Amino acid sequence: MPNTLSGALPPEIVIVTGMSGAGRSTAARALEDLDWFVVDNLPPGLLPTMIDLAGRTKGAVPKVAAVVDVRSMAFTEDLLSTVEALRTRGIAARVVFLEAGDETLVRRFEGVRRPHPLQGDGRLTDGIARERETLRTVRDEADLVIDTSQLNVHQLKAKVIGFFGEGEKTHLRANVVSFGFKHGLPVDADLVVDCRFLPNPHWVPELRPMNGRDAAVRDYVLAQKGAKELLDAYTEVLRLLIDGYQREGKHYLTLAVGCTGGKHRSVAMSEQFGERLRDEGLDVHVVHRDVGRE
Repeated sequence: MPNTLSGALPPEIVIVTGMSGAGRSTAARALEDLDWFVVDNLPPGLLPTMIDLAGRTKGAVPKVAAVVDVRSMAFTEDLLSTVEALRTRGIAARVVFLEAGDETLVRRFEGVRRPHPLQGDGRLTDGIARERETLRTVRDEADLVIDTSQLNVHQLKAKVIGFFGEGEKTHLRANVVSFGFKHGLPVDADLVVDCRFLPNPHWVPELRPMNGRDAAVRDYVLAQKGAKELLDAYTEVLRLLIDGYQREGKHYLTLAVGCTGGKHRSVAMSEQFGERLRDEGLDVHVVHRDVGRE
């Protein structure tokens, strides 16, 4: 039974954590703009106390966001055990992990000219590696992983608002991202679709300067042998996964669709997957990560 006071529902809580420099503060500000009550640098052991205090407001504080970082003592064990304890009380506790590549984190730290919190007497890269290893289990258990390597603060804020904004129509939200394999896999992908078996519009002179959102490229890609078959077959797989994710209480699904450069085939197919997921009743956000990088 949920632990409630005066008949009010227990507060919802989101724990924002992840790599230093990956955008925890930006994500927290976005939640604050959505009227979440945000607490920064809260030790994991105080999360139940925070929830109890919010519960005493008799519904005035229905949503709490807590920013938790690696400096908390016994971070990994405390955070995960605390989240599990909250869930056994019937409290909706979700963990959001902010991720970024090493090169991006180095560039961001050098830009603000401050050391990494775990750097000590070593190099900046030593601190990043130590933090990544410390948080490995937390990342694996997170409900939502957001890779901010290619996002500016405005794009990250928009993504957080997209996941947590009001008016959600479904329990499960889908993020479809097109990408180029030559630029690397999206690290926050739950599922990856490879479209490189389809003929590449890059080799068609009149299509080369366009991208997969242009009708001519879209029609070319969808007319190729195997394109519709892939969409149909993978949609069936997605239906099975959507049912399973919803039964398990998963809130987010990130589908990555890749081709060589991330400009033509993956873009066109991502748009199609987005439409099909909307037809399944999901709230869908489509992002084209690598368009413009060629």
